[in-house]
Amino acid sequence: MRELLGGPGTWGGLWLRAAQVAFAAASIGVMASAAGFAGYTAFCYLIASMGLQALWSLGLAFLDGYALKVKMDLNNAVLVSLFVVGDWVTAILSFAASCSAAGVVVLFERDITFCRRYYQLPCSRFQLATAFAFLSWSLSATSALIMFWLLASF
Repeated sequence: MRELLGGPGTWGGLWLRAAQVAFAAASIGVMASAAGFAGYTAFCYLIASMGLQALWSLGLAFLDGYALKVKMDLNNAVLVSLFVVGDWVTAILSFAASCSAAGVVVLFERDITFCRRYYQLPCSRFQLATAFAFLSWSLSATSALIMFWLLASF
């Protein structure tokens, strides 16, 4: 079977997972540092989703690192099917959370001009956290497609 860039147990897979963790952690950090985020359900959902994304990706990054260290092959049907399910679930949750947070940010910024009236609301942090969440989702969706492609090749 052919090796795919970003597959399990490869350097590309390790870097892809590390980037997912980094962007998810950045999203959590920026959102948690914004005052008043807990008053909005979409932002709390974003933190919960990014927390799940970070934990899943961190676990798989450690598995990739271990597989690289001991030169273990992770390309078997059982493992890849587990990775497919986990990646698709986290990718869908991350996309839903990112879209809901982006909807609230657009509502605050453009539709009701909430951010202009209340200067103490950290709208720029909400925007930055949502952007990081979308970056984490894009990497998660990439790895989900790679894993699906690998599963289809068995």
